[in-house]
Amino acid sequence: MSINIAGDGNQSFTYRRALEALRNGVPSKDAVQILGCNQPQAETQFQDLLAKAGDMDNPPLTGLGMLVSGEFGSGKSHLLEHLQHQALSQNFVCSRVTISKETPLYALDKVFRSAIDHGRLPDDRIGQIIEELGHGFKPNSEEYSRFFHWANREHNGLNRIFPATLMVHERANDFDLLNDIRWYWSGNSLKVARIKDGLRQVNQLQSYSFKAPKASELPPQRLRFVLELIKGAGYKGWVVMLDEIELAGSYSLLQRAKSYGELARWMGRAPGEEYPGLVVVGTVAEDFEARILNEKGDRDYVGPRLRTRGDDATAARAEAGMLLLQRERNRLDEPTSEVVQTTVDRLRSIYSIAYNWDAPLVERRVSGAGYQRRMRFQVRASINEWDLMRLYPNAHPDTQGTEFRINYEEDTVLERESPDESDGILPEDPSQ
Repeated sequence: MSINIAGDGNQSFTYRRALEALRNGVPSKDAVQILGCNQPQAETQFQDLLAKAGDMDNPPLTGLGMLVSGEFGSGKSHLLEHLQHQALSQNFVCSRVTISKETPLYALDKVFRSAIDHGRLPDDRIGQIIEELGHGFKPNSEEYSRFFHWANREHNGLNRIFPATLMVHERANDFDLLNDIRWYWSGNSLKVARIKDGLRQVNQLQSYSFKAPKASELPPQRLRFVLELIKGAGYKGWVVMLDEIELAGSYSLLQRAKSYGELARWMGRAPGEEYPGLVVVGTVAEDFEARILNEKGDRDYVGPRLRTRGDDATAARAEAGMLLLQRERNRLDEPTSEVVQTTVDRLRSIYSIAYNWDAPLVERRVSGAGYQRRMRFQVRASINEWDLMRLYPNAHPDTQGTEFRINYEEDTVLERESPDESDGILPEDPSQ
């Protein structure tokens, strides 16, 4: 069966760009929009979270979160790209953070800054999100007025430096100072004297008395402030995608314990912390529970060891995070043979238009075990085979692959670079 391969230049370019991403196993906006997503349970749960987070009449007091799990190549990153598109279309600011050595899960300040650096606004402005939000404030709007009064309210959990910077940002005309304030909100440092000079400029120095907060106090306060700032700019809330949480399995014991506690914070399970309007979606490998919580013994060991050090609060947060990983993971639906074939047929049409070449039929069925059952393998195999047949007409390719397994060996370099390892809450146990 041949297909109509006529397409205009823009369509061909878009299709080639999508195919290039799929060929390399990397989901892109074009690829996800073309192929869609076959995870109805995850989509339904996410839509429910967006509805709750954006309910101005009955706003949630805490953040909201969901975890999805699957094997390598099962479509977790593809799902995140799809959900991000949905969030943006419903007026949420959206950030995608990949957990890595540079962005370890246990370091809230680094994850926060990555979320700022990789944030996207619904109206496709391409600047850094805090800068764009600052430029777009409408002081006379109801949303900004509500935000300003909240920031200046007593007992909102913020150091007074935040409402002071907001006052200066609203009334000062010093461009460099305004830029410094936005970078401070984003995670950079700013001298107290600089803020007080700004308060003098707007005749508000007597209204704000504050000292510089401790560095350890700033990350959760910045997270809450920026969340309210986003809503003050007229958006419904902030969606943060945490991809590849399983990389926490290569951390030291102390780092893993902190990571579980930070996961509880992001997912709205940290006692006493309120992040209304925050929606977090995390992805984790399917084998994380078995290989880390069970085999390494974190499930039974982390909480008691923290309590022997007198750190009950950290123990409770870590246990809440581990419980999320045990009981609240939503496993991605495995693709059926029918879903795989429908996807491949759609790809065939896209490939034919992209290269002005009638790609032959390729039959795909879910069979075997491991990587052969995953959508990524089926998609990449089809594209690579068409590439070979188009370039070498006599070729008869048969795609083979190898199983990928995540390396959970503890990273000694990351351990040496870890900040604040001397806080003493959980010394390393050589047997772990």
